[in-house]
Amino acid sequence: MSHYFTNDNVKSEEKEINILFQDKSFKMITDNGVFSKKGLDYGTRALLEKIPFSELKGDILDFGCGYGPIGIIISSLTNLKVDMIDINLRSLKLAKKNALLNKANVNIFESNIYESINKKYDYIISNPPIRVGKETLYKILFGAREHLKDDGSLYFVINKEQGARSVARDLEEIYQVSIIDKNKGFYIIKCKNKTIYWQFEYILIKL
Repeated sequence: MSHYFTNDNVKSEEKEINILFQDKSFKMITDNGVFSKKGLDYGTRALLEKIPFSELKGDILDFGCGYGPIGIIISSLTNLKVDMIDINLRSLKLAKKNALLNKANVNIFESNIYESINKKYDYIISNPPIRVGKETLYKILFGAREHLKDDGSLYFVINKEQGARSVARDLEEIYQVSIIDKNKGFYIIKCKNKTIYWQFEYILIKL
């Protein structure tokens, strides 16, 4: 069985779609074997609607970019450069095509989780591949901390039926976690790197 996070040889049937977001139209090419090939899925749209575009700055990573909607939309609306990673080679090929179509300032490359990442980010934004299983999902979410700057933030979306509440609770071990929205079963979760808070608490104790 083929999944969008694998590199199985699924017959290619590229098609063009249009995504409307914040009154701007984005032309995208999708294909078999990639996530949400028919259009922007509800969870991703719910996530994008809660991203504080006016506050974004610095280095941004779109984790599990698929054919590119999150990173391309963010880059186009903020004029910031966005790094975009995925393990699915077809998704990466499409994301590069879509970046050109939309004249987005992005850097797209292959990475198995964070293997190809050698920098830290102000923001990591993701609709993570839940079907990879809990162990790999936690490697993605917990592993993000090592690639966030001291005051960096992770934004992601997860469905209630996929364990959103327990995931948020578990992440409190290393992050300051906020559920910033619940939208038709989708939880939009913000994880703030706790490093800066630990430093602040240490200073208070010293005083």
